[in-house]
Amino acid sequence: MEATPARVLVVADPQHTNAPLVHAVRRRTAGGACEFTLLVPAVARGLHRVVDPEEACCEEAEATIERLRPALEAAAGAPVEARIGAHEVLAAVEDAINESGFDEVIVGRSHGRVSRLLHVDLPRKIAALGASVTAVPSGATSEPRAA
Repeated sequence: MEATPARVLVVADPQHTNAPLVHAVRRRTAGGACEFTLLVPAVARGLHRVVDPEEACCEEAEATIERLRPALEAAAGAPVEARIGAHEVLAAVEDAINESGFDEVIVGRSHGRVSRLLHVDLPRKIAALGASVTAVPSGATSEPRAA
């Protein structure tokens, strides 16, 4: 009898290189049966970030999906679903987990000075939602770490 594949949410940041996510998907695929869904948060720019971030245009997120999905599908060896989420990353992940019940999340994390100063720890916040989290440094080639 075959085990049910793990449902893995891959969170991509349109503003960073996502090659490390592709490597993380390849490693996860080698670790056992899984199905992947790519989540790209809608990006609010300029005054939209303040005035109406929920109404932010999805063009950048759609372009990220078009660019990244083929590489993820090659790494996964299977089709990858895609969805555009809320403009705020944690809210987008929370919505996806609540709607579709993902077991694991692979997320890019920023090492920026602002993130450290604001004590932003997205992987830990996602782990608090009940999913296993693998944090991948955005734009880096180092190994991912589990949170």
